[in-house]
Amino acid sequence: MKTIRTKAFVILDGTLLPIDRIAAHTPYYSGKHKRHGMNAQVLTGPFGRLLWASPAPPGSTHDLTAARQHGIIEALTDSGLKRWADKAYQGAGGPVRVPFRGRRLKRWKRRHNSSHAKIRCPGEQAMATLKGWRLLRKLRCSTNRITDIVKAVLVPHHTSI
Repeated sequence: MKTIRTKAFVILDGTLLPIDRIAAHTPYYSGKHKRHGMNAQVLTGPFGRLLWASPAPPGSTHDLTAARQHGIIEALTDSGLKRWADKAYQGAGGPVRVPFRGRRLKRWKRRHNSSHAKIRCPGEQAMATLKGWRLLRKLRCSTNRITDIVKAVLVPHHTSI
């Protein structure tokens, strides 16, 4: 939180890390992505630097539920930082900024969503950097080790920057 408090704002996003485990497939199956995986929540800075990754719950866990389980929303509310997130975090409360939902939006709402996407773009690029590691493209290990692997991938990212 010390590093995060120095930033102007943070970008909150979640991603599914695919796994090959199907024995106990119900909790790990993501209906959205139609595959098995683990859900990782990531905080990035305004310039796309990966700051923090959460412990990975099963893939069937919704992004907002995972963020609440890990206490991300409360910790960032206490810090007073602005947070930008995608549509999955609607209803999070506090100063979480999310785009408008719907298909037929008025022009000003479409412009708002466009500017919102431009601000969140570095966060999406950071997620692409995270998924660029071949190790995380399809995990073939125990689901208990995935959190340690994600945190281990963050270490070279922090040292390279």
